[in-house]
Amino acid sequence: MTIAEATTVIDGWEPVIGLEVHVELKTATKMFCGCRNEFGGAPNTHICPVCLGLPGSLPVLNRQAVEFAMRVGYALNLNIPERSVFHRKNYFYPDMPKDFQTSQYDEPITEDGWIDIEGVRIGIERAHLEEDTGKSTHVGTSGRIHGAEYSLIDYNRAGVPLLEIVSRPDIRSAAQARAYVAELRAVLFAIGVSDVKMEEGSMRVDANISVRPVGRERFGTRAEIKNMNSLRSLERAVDYEIRRQITELESGGTIVQETRHWNEDDGRTHSMRSKEGADDYRYFPEPDLVPVAPSLSWREEVAAQMPELPAQRRARLVERWGISADDADVLVAVAGLADYAESAVDAGADPVEVTKWVTGDLLGRANESGLSPAEWKVTPHYLTETLALVADGTLSRNLAKTVLDKVWESGDAPSVVVDREGMAQVSDSDELGGLVDALLAEHPDDVVRYREGDEKSQKKLLGFFMGQLMKQTRGQGNPGVLNQLLRDKLNGA
Repeated sequence: MTIAEATTVIDGWEPVIGLEVHVELKTATKMFCGCRNEFGGAPNTHICPVCLGLPGSLPVLNRQAVEFAMRVGYALNLNIPERSVFHRKNYFYPDMPKDFQTSQYDEPITEDGWIDIEGVRIGIERAHLEEDTGKSTHVGTSGRIHGAEYSLIDYNRAGVPLLEIVSRPDIRSAAQARAYVAELRAVLFAIGVSDVKMEEGSMRVDANISVRPVGRERFGTRAEIKNMNSLRSLERAVDYEIRRQITELESGGTIVQETRHWNEDDGRTHSMRSKEGADDYRYFPEPDLVPVAPSLSWREEVAAQMPELPAQRRARLVERWGISADDADVLVAVAGLADYAESAVDAGADPVEVTKWVTGDLLGRANESGLSPAEWKVTPHYLTETLALVADGTLSRNLAKTVLDKVWESGDAPSVVVDREGMAQVSDSDELGGLVDALLAEHPDDVVRYREGDEKSQKKLLGFFMGQLMKQTRGQGNPGVLNQLLRDKLNGA
């Protein structure tokens, strides 16, 4: 099923979904001060008077954050106004010590764009700059503020440059929501503005969901869903919330405008608080920051440096490598995977073979270990070397898998592993022919059955003989040579 077909209509109800994607930008320092922008670290060690909002401190805007926002603008077909303004978004949660967040309101740095997902165009209302908040840890059995014994605040993240990308309510299913975020993540990684690691919180998604009768223009009352830290969680949470709202409305109830929390363990959303509106935040222009007005020359410089985008890369790989669109999707969707594959091909490996190994065995291992392609001990050069050993007959495909398993663990070169383990494939016809003769002599009745049997029984017996020979050679006998020798001798050649 394509994304265009993946709309959800349940018993005459249509979902309407808009997503707010919060992306931490990988600048060297924070948005308005010189503190390091770095994941982890001891709590409250990357802080200063500016990010704590202490009296007398003044913010200075991070130039690289502005440039990254412009990159996103060009990548997502957004307009970049000549002037944008920062505002104070006032609220009283302890994760911002100054009781307001410096954000953008009615004059954002980019606005009115779109992105195509398998032929479906999803509008993007805006992508605006703001600072991230601190992190609260609620200590207790629930892990949430309700029922916690006490709470701890780490302000290391407070002030980290953040870009909030707000879609229009154009998404119509959980599958479309997942595909939109997956493509957005691929774009952001490709243009180098973020590491987009959802598990570390550098990319976070809030979903605004409502349902309405099919054919009605007016939107229903929406709920905002938080705490979705993976694409799988996003899809599950959106699907659950759609069905919850439909069930509530069909039973005569009403939907409350509120913020809800997704619980991965029980697979449900739970009410957190009433949903704030713009009036609750009492926005007003930030008096300590001048408007952002990037020059024409700066805009042109950023536009000229834009890299290849995921959609373009997928099309190029399909055309030049002769791989399927599905394989190209996998290569581009996993951060760093297409770079890895292209490095192996540049080193001389066949692109179709590289794609098979990268999207199969290696990606499977990566999913188990959680390692990114840049962290693999099987480097692109090592994969190229292994495929060359297969091509020249030194290794069979099964032996190559074993070799790569050992390289994955040790980091040793494939040739070193082959020599150390004595894993080279045996292709000598005389040596293998002797093994075939001995095996057939041990099973004369099976030889007769083969020669007198039909095609089905012959295939079964041939498999038996091959299994015995591969066992005797510890998997190192050349399957092609063995198969040919077996057929010749069984057929009396």
